[in-house]
Amino acid sequence: MAAVVRTRLSRGIMGRLRLASQGLLGPGFRTAPDAVRWMTAMQAQDLQAALWAVGQRVPGSGVEDVRSALDRGEIVRSWPMRGTLHLLAPEDLKWVLAITSDRLIRGMAGRHRELEIADEDVQAARKAALQLVSGGEAATRGRLFRAFEEAGRPTAGQRGIHLLGILCQRGWLVQGPLSGNQQQVVALDEWIRESRTLDRAEGIAELLLRYMRSHGPATERDFSWWSGIPLTEVRAALAEVRDQLVELVFEDTGYWLSPGTAALLDDGVPGQRSVLALPGFDEFLLGYTDRSLVLPPQHADKIVPGGNGMFKKTIVAGGAVIGTWARSGNGRGAAVVPEPFDAVNGLRPAAQKSFELQAAKYRRFVGS
Repeated sequence: MAAVVRTRLSRGIMGRLRLASQGLLGPGFRTAPDAVRWMTAMQAQDLQAALWAVGQRVPGSGVEDVRSALDRGEIVRSWPMRGTLHLLAPEDLKWVLAITSDRLIRGMAGRHRELEIADEDVQAARKAALQLVSGGEAATRGRLFRAFEEAGRPTAGQRGIHLLGILCQRGWLVQGPLSGNQQQVVALDEWIRESRTLDRAEGIAELLLRYMRSHGPATERDFSWWSGIPLTEVRAALAEVRDQLVELVFEDTGYWLSPGTAALLDDGVPGQRSVLALPGFDEFLLGYTDRSLVLPPQHADKIVPGGNGMFKKTIVAGGAVIGTWARSGNGRGAAVVPEPFDAVNGLRPAAQKSFELQAAKYRRFVGS
């Protein structure tokens, strides 16, 4: 039976527990693949943001360390959940897709009808793609789309990206080595040599357990939204793994996390004075359906202006989002500029100094 912790909690403590679970407090991870494997799946629709999300969790790393891991296939990037690109460990991709892809593709059926994408289009695109990349070859997205066109399958009006998404969700293609700032497409079975196989119930239970360990404290609804798995199956999986987790009750809601993270409550959760410069789309904010635990609702539109789906880079202090930041200029003269929510008082002196250290860390990471 899972331990239930009823202790004096605050939103700041809950946020710092999440930072600790995600490797953003403490020693972090030794390598980029270690960080991605622990996180299970990391938001990666913005590639540059995803590289920094990994870098923040791997002390001393540089952007080339993460890029090289992608080039070697130690990290892969695909559309496993919510129609959104994520980074995963290669051995995890197939079994996660086996759980999520059918429901995801069914959910896109209306959009596919609007785009006039039928099964014969998918099969023709699959044949053209595999002819192009089989035998260890890789193709840019532009070259792949030309192959679709040559097979009589138009790519205009988002047809191309949706065909590519389906081929990746079905486990035929995956994004592989980088060409500049664009990933090339490769055949999944050739790029990923070893894959795990889990049945659906076993896979959902593992995915849930790993999510709670790497994202907790989180709710079953957070996981259901994050994974796209229905709550009925989530609750059945939770019954299987709850004895490996701890439940925190905060504001009459049950949150789940690992025993190791919960143990931080015994001596005081670290990070009260921590300041982090996180990328846009980081799992710390986007990994949950309810973000109000760490982001005051009155500031939500400052993270996603106009609700346009583009998340700004965030400043996180003491476990809460307190502002955004931006990079100004290019090269060695580039500046990292804080934009706190409190525009009148700005950052306090100690927070400003900590932010400057984060800015220096970011510049070292990107090599500017």
